[in-house]
Amino acid sequence: MRKSVVLTAVAAIPLAALLLLWPLAGIAPRQVAPALYLGAGLGAKLACSGRHLSGFDDARIAADLASYSALTRLLLIRTEADGDVRARLPLGPAAVARYRPGLGCALAYDNPSPLDAVQLPPPGRVGAAPWPAGSGSEPPDPDLQALAAEIVAADNAAGLDTRALLVARGGRLLAEAYGPGIDAGTPLLGWSMAKSVTAMLLGRLEGLGHLQVSERDLFPEWRGDERGQITVENLLQMTSGLAFVEDYIAGSDSTRMLFMSPAAAAVPRASPLQHAPGTHFSYSSGTTNLLALLAYQRVGGSARAQLDFFRRELAVPLALEATVFEPDHSGVFVGSSFLYASARDWARFGQLMLGGGAINGRRVLVEDWVRRATAPNGSANDPRYGYQFWLNRGAAQPNWPSLPADAYAMQGSRSQVVMVLPALDAVVVRLGWCAEYPLDANFARIANALAGR
Repeated sequence: MRKSVVLTAVAAIPLAALLLLWPLAGIAPRQVAPALYLGAGLGAKLACSGRHLSGFDDARIAADLASYSALTRLLLIRTEADGDVRARLPLGPAAVARYRPGLGCALAYDNPSPLDAVQLPPPGRVGAAPWPAGSGSEPPDPDLQALAAEIVAADNAAGLDTRALLVARGGRLLAEAYGPGIDAGTPLLGWSMAKSVTAMLLGRLEGLGHLQVSERDLFPEWRGDERGQITVENLLQMTSGLAFVEDYIAGSDSTRMLFMSPAAAAVPRASPLQHAPGTHFSYSSGTTNLLALLAYQRVGGSARAQLDFFRRELAVPLALEATVFEPDHSGVFVGSSFLYASARDWARFGQLMLGGGAINGRRVLVEDWVRRATAPNGSANDPRYGYQFWLNRGAAQPNWPSLPADAYAMQGSRSQVVMVLPALDAVVVRLGWCAEYPLDANFARIANALAGR
């Protein structure tokens, strides 16, 4: 049995000292039990995917987990002979994340998972054409390449842990720089950037005639109550009005959904209505997982049908090389959070949007859908959000004051970003692992360099 991340100092910590650590970690007594479950689930899931998808070593996995809380420094994690990753906090229950080739990692529960029966064909290989159509690359732009390398070096000297920075313009890869241990083929977690990809799945379904954004009565348990008035577009714009607690603390809706529930969509599906649909913007990972469930149902209602649809309708047209969209235990994509992709593949998603829904000579999204996806929502409190994309327009205060007004982005925790800059015909990708990042300042340097060419 192989050990993955082993924090040997924990074994020597007496019970009294462990009990003292709870208040130091900001955990109230009533949150101790949820925190134990959350820590175990978070540790098992991220360690499993970090090891099997990103190829991270023990030290990097431990450091990534330690960035969340003092408690995660106490995690005991081991990788079993079959690839399962088991994690627990001292005195707490264990969680197990199971790796399946082509499917990534999902937390395991007592009942069987439909993922166990999924047998995927070998992934197709893209050709040697230059990005985005293939795995090849053209000579970089010397000035932009130097700027990207300079930013990554400065970021990492400042402890910002930038792992990838990529600049593309006019459908051509102009610059890419990587941090230690990362290269152009390393799949990296995008966190909430998965939300934008989930929206693209819905956009593809709409283009094929399988879904309309005006639809209501989306789930059986909503029919006959006020939630039946929620539309697909309300979910896309996060104006559903559902009372979903996004706080990432022990016991919140979001942490129960991601790390304690075998079916992520079950938590938001049971949420009551708090606002009239369409009137109030409230950032909610729960609404995205409802969209993922809706997509799952429309493509055939099975894990295999969902995976085949993603591969056929997005992965192949975009020529994705190193992307895994992870399902939960129930077989549905965790559309809010768990998509791993290389910097080049994240940039392909941005290029699809920049191209008005077309890429590599193929129409994937209807151009009108892209227009609607990047238009402000109709809420009274914050219209700077489209169909799971953050916008630089829609309110008096832009999200990124130094960037063009038409900029919009996929964004995720730990400062992941795919920035689309239509005014400059460009896509900029930053992947890394830090709580705060000088996005506006650093991307302004890149935008100014592009504008000057």
